[in-house]
Amino acid sequence: MRVLALTQIFPNGQNPNAVPHIRRQCVALSRQCDLQVLATLPWFPGASWLRRFRVRQEDPAKIPFEENLFGLDVKHPRALYLPKLVFASGIGYALSLFRAVAAWRGKVDAILSTWAYPDGFAAVLLGRLLRIPTVVQVIGSDMDVIGRMRSARAQMRFAFPRAAGVIAVSSHLARECLTLGARQDTTRVIVTGVDKNAFAPKDKLAARRRLDQPTVGKLVLYVGTLSVEKGAADAVAAFERVARRIPDARLVLVGDGPLLSSMRARAAASGERIVVTGLRPGRDVSEWMAACDLLVLPSYHEGTPNVILEALSSGRPVVATRVGGIPDLVTGPDYGELVEPSAIEDLAEAILRVFTQEYDAQRIRSCPSLFSWAENARRVLELLSEVTRARHAPYVSRSEGSPG
Repeated sequence: MRVLALTQIFPNGQNPNAVPHIRRQCVALSRQCDLQVLATLPWFPGASWLRRFRVRQEDPAKIPFEENLFGLDVKHPRALYLPKLVFASGIGYALSLFRAVAAWRGKVDAILSTWAYPDGFAAVLLGRLLRIPTVVQVIGSDMDVIGRMRSARAQMRFAFPRAAGVIAVSSHLARECLTLGARQDTTRVIVTGVDKNAFAPKDKLAARRRLDQPTVGKLVLYVGTLSVEKGAADAVAAFERVARRIPDARLVLVGDGPLLSSMRARAAASGERIVVTGLRPGRDVSEWMAACDLLVLPSYHEGTPNVILEALSSGRPVVATRVGGIPDLVTGPDYGELVEPSAIEDLAEAILRVFTQEYDAQRIRSCPSLFSWAENARRVLELLSEVTRARHAPYVSRSEGSPG
């Protein structure tokens, strides 16, 4: 099968570690089909001078139009981006990409968009114009944040019924897509994949020695953006309550974000009981997963968090909030506990309870919600093949298809 992936959330040579889950999905797809990636970059007149409007840290002007990344041939067409004009972003995006997508007409069987807006809207519009079946994948904040904006939501309401299919990474997101008109018969929940080789149960004490951490005491791990929305401050507040009852407990925060400075200040005042590592590569995250006793993620909204998949694959229990796709993953007491968002006392008590329980790492790792990236790609291609076959199926009228 020949697939054209259209996405604005993809790494490039200047920022190769960005959005690793979309990169891993594309690599897995490329091993099972003929995949071409159009990884768009934002552009608007005067962009080189108006740096404050950029949506990325890197400079798009210095990124080539084509490069090989992770064994993939990736093209970087420029897409018109109108700062703060959300209502015009979808149309501008589609117009900018018409020639780049039209070049693949007759050469691909389907388009896969990995982000709801403006990617999904533009992909569906172009797919309809060029008669290429289009599937839109939604992954979290594209629905929970952008999808709350009135103009973007209106354009999603136009696109979803006209998409050949919709992929949601959680049942929560699937329900949201259905309310916007997605077709029931071609809407699928396909959970994000996880690298089960990198994130596997390992010896806890050995991992702590490799990380130069004490081998005694409980270790709570937070991995993610250090922001209010991800619950980073709630994680620290809950841990401070836990630490009053378990003196040798420690909290490690792995990540970067707007709360980084304040988190470092609280770590400095904690007497080394709170550690802030900053952003770390995947191999270091795997080591921290092995070293911890539990992962905490008190988010206010989520799709399907990769970090929870990685923790479960590593055989570590999770204490998280009951939002988005998290209940699809932490489905029972074998895997940890869930609390309501912003309930700091409940979060602290849940951490304390998990500390007192014995968890079977292999049982956690056998969680039915965990897919390898190969399985994720297989399920995505299954839907792409289904909508492609439906497009080419011969038409049979009601009278011709009815008995008698």
